[in-house]
Amino acid sequence: MKVVWIHQQTSRLACEAKHKWTFICPDILKILLTGATGYIGKRLLPQLLEAGHDVICGVRDKNRFVRPSGSQGRMQVLEMDVLDPESLRAIPADIDVVYYLIHSMTTSGNSFSDLEARSARNMVERLKDTRVRQVIYLSGIVNAGELSAHLSSRQQVETILGEGTFALTTLRAGIIIGSGSASFEIMRDLVEKLPVMITPRWLETRSQPVAVRNVLQFLTGVLGREDTFDQGYDIGGPDIMTYKEMLLAFGRIRGLKRIIRTIPVMTPRLSSYWLYFVTATSYPLAVHLVNSMKVEVIGRPNDLANRLGIRLLNFEEAIRLAFVRIEQNEFISSWKDAMASGQMEGRIGDFIQVPVNGCFKDYRSTAVDNREMAIERIWALGGARGWYYGNFLWRLRGYLDKLNGGVGLRRGRTHPTEIHAGDALDFWRVLVADKAAGRLLLFAEMKMPGEAWLEFRLDEQNVLHQSATFRPRGIWGRLYWYAVTPFHAFVFEGMLKGLAGRRVR
Repeated sequence: MKVVWIHQQTSRLACEAKHKWTFICPDILKILLTGATGYIGKRLLPQLLEAGHDVICGVRDKNRFVRPSGSQGRMQVLEMDVLDPESLRAIPADIDVVYYLIHSMTTSGNSFSDLEARSARNMVERLKDTRVRQVIYLSGIVNAGELSAHLSSRQQVETILGEGTFALTTLRAGIIIGSGSASFEIMRDLVEKLPVMITPRWLETRSQPVAVRNVLQFLTGVLGREDTFDQGYDIGGPDIMTYKEMLLAFGRIRGLKRIIRTIPVMTPRLSSYWLYFVTATSYPLAVHLVNSMKVEVIGRPNDLANRLGIRLLNFEEAIRLAFVRIEQNEFISSWKDAMASGQMEGRIGDFIQVPVNGCFKDYRSTAVDNREMAIERIWALGGARGWYYGNFLWRLRGYLDKLNGGVGLRRGRTHPTEIHAGDALDFWRVLVADKAAGRLLLFAEMKMPGEAWLEFRLDEQNVLHQSATFRPRGIWGRLYWYAVTPFHAFVFEGMLKGLAGRRVR
């Protein structure tokens, strides 16, 4: 795809007066993609590479970045943290465009607004010393008279970015519908699990959902277009629906008859708990979603879709397309893989070295007859397949974790057979997934008085080593380990035999 910087004299003179640019018409742009491991970033990256651009992926943790096939030589990975100005010095000065896809909606408490503002200011300050001409920011629709905290934060970030020495193009979206999106997965949980729903009144709030495919078309369509410089656009699909109408339509599409009754007595706190226990969402995300769902999210009309030649998909088309992706195992990204959807803090690299001192350990090993089959079984752990033994107890542990404010088992897994570092796997986080070496290392994100690792490793003699390591936190951590040790005797032993391909009685 050839990118052309459209020359409109009036707009050009205005931009030059503000930004003092020199315009060129490159076939290939050098692009900084922030949030490259996020839900939208993972989907946008292959499209930018396919268009022939040079892409620098800005990530906080290189260990959880999965390089797309065929991207060697055309893509760089830059470890950076927008909250750390020193790390931003590594951004090359010769970049042309920045995609700003950084959000903190799943952060606990009200600190996310301050974090987002600080992140945006740090980025603006660093970009002053680069040749960047355009920043493309994906924001939220902010047309209501009274905004939620997270929508106000999006608006604040747009204002901060607009003060930069570059042209800002803002795309504002409401609910994004696509396989793995938070909105899609929450609707799926509610509709497929609850034949009858007693729901809060905010389900009568209107919104304008947009298909993730259209969002990507907008993001790539405005790239390098001078007529979108210093402009903001609300992007939404053709349908304006209440959340209740969306749930009922979702049910019809799936062939499920659902009954929904709304009541006025459910407070935001109760609504958040209801969403948290019924769906796979984390509690902080549930709180922000509930607060946002009380706000009408309808975009202002504009002609951007026509100018870019985009056919907007309606709600039913977006849902059906999402299920096609799921049925074909084409899950590209999922909101559940965001680090903030669990309890883990810091970078994956901080946890890869499993500690030895001061830890309890359950170690077991067995020889396997077929190495390839054993690896396939290990790579199928969790999700619908379960844990090969004592699945009832695993589900019970997940339920107790939910009651204690943890992630539970509902996150499942993104893909039935593929696992990558950084993926969520039930209430675990994948730290290492080296299929060639036969090693899978998981870190526990369930609530517990300590830290836990679960490792599977096949050596050259085809011996499967299974290790559960627990580093207790104080006396409660030690008591916790002693309390669960009796269950390890048969749960971990049964799982080991199941992975080795032996029948478990």
